[in-house]
Amino acid sequence: MTTTYDVRVWKTGEVRGARGTSYRVRWVVAGTPYKKPFRTSALAESFRSVIVTEQRKGEAFLIETGLPVSIARAENEASWFEFSCRYIDSKWHSLAGNSRRTTAQALTTAMLALLSTERGKPETPELRRTLVSWAFNTRARAGTSLPDETIRPALDWLSHSTRPVGDLSDAGVTRRLLDSLTTTHDGQRASAATVQRRRGVIVNALHYAVEWGLLPHNPVASLSWKAPRTSRALDKRVVVNPIQARRLLAAVHEHGGPSGSSLVAFFGVMYYSALRPGEALNLRKSNLLIPAEGWGELIFEESCPSVGSAWSDGGTRRETRQLKHRAKGETRSSPCPPELTHLLRQHLTRHGTDAEGRLFRGIRGGRPLEESTYHRVWRKARENALSAAEFNSPLARRPYDLRHAAVSTWLNAGVPATQVAEWAEHSVAVLLQIYAKCLAGQEEVTRTRIDVTLREA
Repeated sequence: MTTTYDVRVWKTGEVRGARGTSYRVRWVVAGTPYKKPFRTSALAESFRSVIVTEQRKGEAFLIETGLPVSIARAENEASWFEFSCRYIDSKWHSLAGNSRRTTAQALTTAMLALLSTERGKPETPELRRTLVSWAFNTRARAGTSLPDETIRPALDWLSHSTRPVGDLSDAGVTRRLLDSLTTTHDGQRASAATVQRRRGVIVNALHYAVEWGLLPHNPVASLSWKAPRTSRALDKRVVVNPIQARRLLAAVHEHGGPSGSSLVAFFGVMYYSALRPGEALNLRKSNLLIPAEGWGELIFEESCPSVGSAWSDGGTRRETRQLKHRAKGETRSSPCPPELTHLLRQHLTRHGTDAEGRLFRGIRGGRPLEESTYHRVWRKARENALSAAEFNSPLARRPYDLRHAAVSTWLNAGVPATQVAEWAEHSVAVLLQIYAKCLAGQEEVTRTRIDVTLREA
């Protein structure tokens, strides 16, 4: 809301009418006239006195309402519970499913730090379940069904047991709120990345509170509080080299059970083209620009990340949406080296596509490929392809680590960072901060080159 200090207050006026005499206070805020009627002159003068006092104190006035910020804030005061519900509703339609869930979790943590009383408090796990599953889930509250009887008492208690948003003007309250973001629900220290993510949600929510006149300014901005440092650098121990990658893909085919052969190309597009799992799951035949053999290209425009049925618009576990960091309809391309071209051609010949042209799906009835299925196959492949030491290490522990390996391979092959960033859908700064790591065994090669240089010098 827009504020100004351009305020003029007129004398109280008397208005005579058929129903009697009333009294009217008139004032002008940034050229916009306002008036407020009262039944008695005493009430009118009292209100005018408040307006004049706030003007003389240098209080800003809201142009939209004509009231001093402090008065407008008092009239619009809301509890943190009420405000948080309003905030998540304002964000819901612009957030992806995973962002909806993490926003609800951050608001829940903040809620438990802003309780105004402990009297009659339900158990903390019950409060968490109520907040995440209902209060901070816009789709759940917008449904036709009423809250479950098991959560209704917690909702009733929360509605009158949280601090007003205005209390965050107190630095001590804000500091306690931020401190609460640094621990998990079981009292352990939260990771630096989790704290940063939660803090981002709270800062944005408080900007929204300022916009609605509930706070004069964002209290976090003026508070001397630092979140724990977070390292964005990739642990190079997870990155497989080309030999290890080929062994893993061969193990998927040989030891992956009934679905193994149909998943070789699935893991292949993550390793050779740096696709995210959600992008690979949504890959269609129309996205493949590949020859019979040799180099090709993958061009795609949608992903279907796993968000959970409670957080998607359609109530499904996965939600088809635009690519990460891209507007709807924008495409991204990735190179398809000859090895991947061969895997994709082989997959199309043996397994074809589903009715909508998707390459990868479940083995029974054409259902979507489940996360549990490909994770189970990957665990089995690691067990069979890696040595005992490698298996017990972080090396390619998650299928997503194949994407890390792809980007690291490109960088170590000398591909310009700008080109790698475009293929992997990253900014150059983020790329060099996270992915510029050596492949397993690359350090020895580097040391040998340095040794040769020193001997020749």
